[in-house]
Amino acid sequence: MGFDREEILSSTAGGDELQIEAALRPKRLSEFIGQGRVREQLSLVLESALRRQSPPDHVLMSGSPGLGKTTLAMIIAAELNAPLRITSGPALERAGDLAAILSTLAEGEVLFIDEIHRMARPAEEMLYLAMEDFRVDIVVGKGPGATAIPLDIAPFTLVGATTRAGLLPAPLRDRFGFTAHMDFYETPELEQVLRRSAKLLGVGLPDDGAHEIARRSRGTPRIANRLLRRVRDFADVRADGVIDRDIAAAALNLYEVDGEGLDRLDRAVLGALLKKFGGGPVGLSTLAVAVGEEPETVEVVAEPFLVRQGLLARTPRGRVATAAAWVHLGMTPPPDAFGASLFE
Repeated sequence: MGFDREEILSSTAGGDELQIEAALRPKRLSEFIGQGRVREQLSLVLESALRRQSPPDHVLMSGSPGLGKTTLAMIIAAELNAPLRITSGPALERAGDLAAILSTLAEGEVLFIDEIHRMARPAEEMLYLAMEDFRVDIVVGKGPGATAIPLDIAPFTLVGATTRAGLLPAPLRDRFGFTAHMDFYETPELEQVLRRSAKLLGVGLPDDGAHEIARRSRGTPRIANRLLRRVRDFADVRADGVIDRDIAAAALNLYEVDGEGLDRLDRAVLGALLKKFGGGPVGLSTLAVAVGEEPETVEVVAEPFLVRQGLLARTPRGRVATAAAWVHLGMTPPPDAFGASLFE
């Protein structure tokens, strides 16, 4: 029985899940689980700003989807007792789009721009001046007769979030006073996230059940919460509603999520690489054809996790399965397998 990978293990949220996520989000910094160093640094930034009674420095957060960047932006506004305005980089196609938002900000308001690296260049250049001098230049007219009218805006705090920090232009990146990188979560941290979510959802979740879900959640709280809801459905229908280790394992096996968090596509990529190409190297396009997916899907969806788990390596000659990949699929790695010395 197959399930849509995007629904189960995607680290992006959509549809009704946005409403469910909102109910599970922590509202204060003290409730936020994980990212200990970022929390401590951010706490100092916010407390200092409150004591000075002035907006804090602009904040940039980078990291993979589902790690809590949007949640922290909402917490920043809550801790400052300030209103929050939310938009995204792709929505700011023209400088006028950004000017309309900036000109209506209240003093001290927090402006959150998700996927800030995808802003259009004209809006990006307007943001430089707004971040430094709290001013924007409105261009009236066209051609040689165009006139730039300076417009002062209220002091505000910009919170930017990006999954591709390397794509941010240096002039924009340098204007952020505080930069935080969000790391993937360890299993014990995800267990805390799951126990909190289970309490809010009214789900019985013993420690062994929380551990079983956490270790299959790819280090991402969003995925952990999504798996919890799917396992809850399984427990309600086929058990007594309590999610112990056996119930969690049975449910996740049904949804084709194995003990290391790999799903059908991940195992298909590794299987093709090992069984059809002897472990590689093989080109991305060839590998994508072998698993019946688009190259972009393999590169963006499957590869990052496989590389992070040490199961796949990218080399100048193509993709190569590591010795750990052979072992994961129950096969004996050849002596020349990538990383085979670790298993000697």
